[in-house]
Amino acid sequence: MNASHSSTLIARHAGLDARITAERSRPAPDEALLSRLKKQKLKIKEMLVGL
Repeated sequence: MNASHSSTLIARHAGLDARITAERSRPAPDEALLSRLKKQKLKIKEMLVGL
């Protein structure tokens, strides 16, 4: 994979992390949304490790 692809994945990973943090800070976080976001973040992390 090229550097731009890894940079894109890193940016997406950071964006998901920010969304997870924002959702957790809400008075009543949506647990289903948090679960989906965490799964997406993990998938991206696995892709990055595989580079």
